[in-house]
Amino acid sequence: MNTNMYGGKTAAGNTQNGRRRRGSLWKRAAWITALILLIPVLGNHFVDGWNWALGGLVVAGIFLFGTSLTYELVTRKADTIAHRAAVGIALAVALLLVWMNAVWMSDAIEIVGNDNPANAMYFGVPIVGIVGAAIARLRPNGMARALFAMALAQALVTVIVLIIWLPQITSWAPAVVRMFGLNASFAMLFVGSALLFQKAARGEPAPGAV
Repeated sequence: MNTNMYGGKTAAGNTQNGRRRRGSLWKRAAWITALILLIPVLGNHFVDGWNWALGGLVVAGIFLFGTSLTYELVTRKADTIAHRAAVGIALAVALLLVWMNAVWMSDAIEIVGNDNPANAMYFGVPIVGIVGAAIARLRPNGMARALFAMALAQALVTVIVLIIWLPQITSWAPAVVRMFGLNASFAMLFVGSALLFQKAARGEPAPGAV
């Protein structure tokens, strides 16, 4: 009888601990989102020309909260700094890529009435990562391959844009240099995340190992 009572207390304690862990995940994600959003909110009040609309703040909050919560959920069982850093870099770069392209497409539609279809191609890069992560089941080795695939997709989009949508450019104009440098930076960050995942995989026990 004492054993059952003890077991019941243990089960109750584990349930409460699980609820605390889930609650802390949501709280950390909310705090991170609030702290980052504080920057544009303060900018609206104290920086000339800084004018974030309420809708933009709401959308940014959704993106930030979703990314922060995803990071917390994915890394809650990660036991190495390399693994956590790899996830953080991958999510941060993917978020920045999506956000920048969303802003560019919105500005293009507002200014000239339509957007460059090349911008929409960049949304395929995070999709490659999502599919790769699902296939890898978030295992470091598989995630490394997914991040290498994202880097390759980023490079391919750049090449397609230069060849198909910008055929009239024959020299390294400043706009092309900026675009190439930005895309190269994204690709290199994806590669860096992939290398960190590989490092995390080397310290991971083999499947089935006790």
